[in-house]
Amino acid sequence: MSNFKKLAGQTAVYGLSSILGRSINFLMIIVYTEYLSKEAMGSFTSIYALVGFMNIVFTYGMETTFFRFATGKNLDSNKVYNTTQSMLITSTLLLGSGLYLLAPWLAEWLEYPGQAYLFRWTALILSFDAILAIPFAKLRLENKALIFAGTKILNILLNIFFNLLLIIGFPYLISNGTIPPGFLGYRSDWGVEYILLSNLFANGLIIPFVWWKAGVFKFQLDGKIIKPMWTYSIPLLFMGLAGVTNELFSRFLFEYVLPPNFYAGLSAREAGGVFGANFKLAILMNLVIQAFKYAAEPFFFKQSQDKNSPLLYAKVMHAFILFCTVLMIAISVNLEWMGPLFLRQPGYEEGLFIVPTLLMGYLLLGIYFNLSIWFKITDQTKYSFWITLVGAIITIAIIFVFVPIWGYMGGALSTISCYFVMCLLCYFYGQKYYPIPYQTAKGAFYLLVSFAISYLGFYLNLGVTALNFFMKNGLILLYIGLIFLLEKDQIMSYLPKSKKP
Repeated sequence: MSNFKKLAGQTAVYGLSSILGRSINFLMIIVYTEYLSKEAMGSFTSIYALVGFMNIVFTYGMETTFFRFATGKNLDSNKVYNTTQSMLITSTLLLGSGLYLLAPWLAEWLEYPGQAYLFRWTALILSFDAILAIPFAKLRLENKALIFAGTKILNILLNIFFNLLLIIGFPYLISNGTIPPGFLGYRSDWGVEYILLSNLFANGLIIPFVWWKAGVFKFQLDGKIIKPMWTYSIPLLFMGLAGVTNELFSRFLFEYVLPPNFYAGLSAREAGGVFGANFKLAILMNLVIQAFKYAAEPFFFKQSQDKNSPLLYAKVMHAFILFCTVLMIAISVNLEWMGPLFLRQPGYEEGLFIVPTLLMGYLLLGIYFNLSIWFKITDQTKYSFWITLVGAIITIAIIFVFVPIWGYMGGALSTISCYFVMCLLCYFYGQKYYPIPYQTAKGAFYLLVSFAISYLGFYLNLGVTALNFFMKNGLILLYIGLIFLLEKDQIMSYLPKSKKP
């Protein structure tokens, strides 16, 4: 029980940074949809999907590999850190330079003529992310959660500052004559450009601090460590590529697959902006999953030697499902007012109906992360590649088949379908090679009931605004009551027992 509480405590700290920081970042959708065009939002959606995909290439599974080898009994953790970071610095120089040189070709291929600078900045952002990955991982391994969390928040605040300055501040100062037009080369016709520049400035400024807090680094390439690390990480690289295909390709491909004039008055890129903006609303679920992942990955590895670890993993999974299903309902039933609050310009609300499906997709991604522990601690990461490859194939197939027919919902279905199949495959093989006593039937019941309640609450319309609000949110309490009814004995066992006189 103490280990479970420790994980919960660390998740809370990481969650504070992830949820607080990213919630501030999430609020930027108000700025983007208020001050930028739908076309700029489409560019933002597409380019950042590419960034997510290339991030996997630049780090090639080395974070998880670092955790695995740094916690090994016969290895010096400092030597593992030095070797891992040295590998990433070397590969980043090669990959970053290559992408920088290919920028003009990428701009033409992705239909951004004359904007090669967008992809040069993207190359720099990816390079900065890569050389920060292992120092951040070292802070997590050493349980320096507060330093990690504080730095992440600082990074996000810097990003927000530059976004507000470039998108709102400079235009306002130019309009009232405080600064002249073209001040420092400022261009009023830029949109996504300022989002990329803000990201670039924010990441670059925190590099010295993170490297300092992670400790002394010595460039070192130890061949005895590199070979087994490389063998371990390569399947994770392909798993990551397939996984990010599942998560991001619907947003990247959407504008290229959607037929012309599918949505009246919107170009394909503008419709991609609407799709991406509604995807942002579902990111609230992903915040929780990310916070959980930060704490759980090193925790799972450290607990892997304990004979009772399978039971602990099962309890963690069940608690995860209960919390996330409540969150899914809470967001879904309140989309009626959340949508207009965050998506400022008219037209974005047309995509709100896909948000509950996207929330369930992210929830299944979190379940898959829990399930995937078996192949990580048994060094059978080859299974990760095949499982996520199947998911990637499903993602791409559904995008090409259903986006031209169902538009936004076709893209959302690609997300939920691939993670559902990946969960089934990972569960099946996991129970075969590393049995964990999950409460499978009860977990599936909660998923189905919560998903049904989410859409019931989304479409519920009693005509009277106040009554509608209370009835919708009453569904949350109804579901929590169901949980308490079914989990009463387990909940009571966690409460302190009163001493008899």
